[in-house]
Amino acid sequence: MLFYYGTKFADDTTPSLHMGVLMIGFVLTLKISVVAIIFAILLGTILGICRLSSEPVTRGIAFTFVELIRNTPLLVQIYIIYFFAGSMLRLSAFAAGVAALAIFEGAYVGEIVRAGIQSINKGQMEAARSLGMSYAKAMRHIILPQAFKRIIPPLAGQFISLIKDSSLVSVIALADLMFQGQQAVARTYSAFEIYFTVAFLYLILTSTLSMATQYIERRLSISD
Repeated sequence: MLFYYGTKFADDTTPSLHMGVLMIGFVLTLKISVVAIIFAILLGTILGICRLSSEPVTRGIAFTFVELIRNTPLLVQIYIIYFFAGSMLRLSAFAAGVAALAIFEGAYVGEIVRAGIQSINKGQMEAARSLGMSYAKAMRHIILPQAFKRIIPPLAGQFISLIKDSSLVSVIALADLMFQGQQAVARTYSAFEIYFTVAFLYLILTSTLSMATQYIERRLSISD
């Protein structure tokens, strides 16, 4: 089925034997998701730590950013980043799409990280500081490793949402899986078959991530 919808059509009805456009879109969706997840983790970790800062200004900025991002639609953010920030910074559609996803999901990751840090007994930070460790060093070596073990399940759920949300980048003509599916439907009028295949490919991505998460959880539980 993946090879049925080819990249070239002699008369818009006869598919070629070249690699299917859906597979091309699948690969791009995978790239977008992986890069966005990496940046979402980095941004979310920073936001989570800033939300717990003793500095009111830092804490306030992080809180405002998180609430602003979480309470506005992702689609609107994609348009703003692509048409406004993208034009000023000359971002490609790929960079704009990844940035929008990373920022949106990063805000949610920040709250997950904050909750994970707060779940660690405060005595551990106090003990680390009493041994002469700086706040940053104690956070990096003592608190965050334990926190991330506890937040793996909610992080996995958030990243599965990111993969599904990545379908929205098709609105900025980024040729991801959803965009390629729409183009194939326009050429063949086989909406059910194509969209069913698109849904199945998204399911492959999300299921793979879910199984990888379960494997990591098992490995960590054994190491404990």
